[in-house]
Amino acid sequence: MNCVQSWPEPIVRVQSLSDSGIRVIPERYIKRHSPKPSLKLTTPVRELTIPVIDLENLASRDIALRANTLALISRACREWGFFQVVNHGVSHQVMDQVREVWREFFHLPVDEKQVYANSPTTYEGYGSRLGVEKGAKLDWSDYYFLNYLPTCQRNEHKWPSYPSSCKEIVSEYNEALVKLCGELMKILSINLGLEENRLQQALGGDEVGASLRVNYYPKCPQPDLTFGLSPHSDPGALTILLADNQVSGLQVRKDDNWVTVKPVPNAFIVNIGDQVEVLSNGNYKSVEHRVVVNSAAERVSLAFFYNPKGDKTIEPAEELITPTVPPQYLPMTFNEYRTFIRTRGPCGKTSVESIKSPR
Repeated sequence: MNCVQSWPEPIVRVQSLSDSGIRVIPERYIKRHSPKPSLKLTTPVRELTIPVIDLENLASRDIALRANTLALISRACREWGFFQVVNHGVSHQVMDQVREVWREFFHLPVDEKQVYANSPTTYEGYGSRLGVEKGAKLDWSDYYFLNYLPTCQRNEHKWPSYPSSCKEIVSEYNEALVKLCGELMKILSINLGLEENRLQQALGGDEVGASLRVNYYPKCPQPDLTFGLSPHSDPGALTILLADNQVSGLQVRKDDNWVTVKPVPNAFIVNIGDQVEVLSNGNYKSVEHRVVVNSAAERVSLAFFYNPKGDKTIEPAEELITPTVPPQYLPMTFNEYRTFIRTRGPCGKTSVESIKSPR
């Protein structure tokens, strides 16, 4: 991929701004042209919540229960683009541990974290901005990004050596989520009427990509003027989010409203990415979402991205194309698509909309 080698401006750690005790956030973090991310925006739909689905039901001997669970997932993919899963097979202990080791990392002194500072070449390491446009408005967050698959792109030198248990716990966690994503891709394929391995093969089979982005949202003195993460859809195939178990912040667009997601204990939040929208020929939609911040508490969340093989061309599955339903999207490799995203940063659904086929 052709990426610039350095950030266009000096990097300022948002955590340092928060810890400094400022009462007014710098101009570059104010999103004046965006709807203010007040929780009041969810008032018209506050009774709505994204579906919560028990994956254990898929192993039931009760045929009707299995069929109903598949139907719930299908409806969630078509109507919401988001759902939460419980009884997903991932150890609750590992979930708690991985969240806490990253919280420990972000509480390290700045100079210790700075050793892992990232660049826009790969985004691996400790970062504080997305996109490389000079003068761009920035989000109120720091993050840590690391590659997991393919193994040839896994650089464990970029993984923190402190806390000492970090590498072991992160590896165990990532491996469990690769397995979960593989199972979910089978379910999505079946619900589309495809062979169960069809979507997985379209992504690259055993050569898929996977990465982890750990988000740190510090306290913000003016939370109604900025976002922790601006409205966007995810560029990959599937995202598994481990939310903060104490502080809510994720909001999902539902029609013309924003719905605040209240995480269920020991659940994962799953959302459809742009590549599955393309593969499904628009039957499943990636959905715009954002993160709000607050003045009272920090927040830590972990987003695991399950992606196509970088040089794999992604286009609508031919089985979903008919004389009356032509392909809705133009073909593009994931590397090409990801470079497009990394250049501009979060920008709603404009990226996937830009590759729609001309009518």
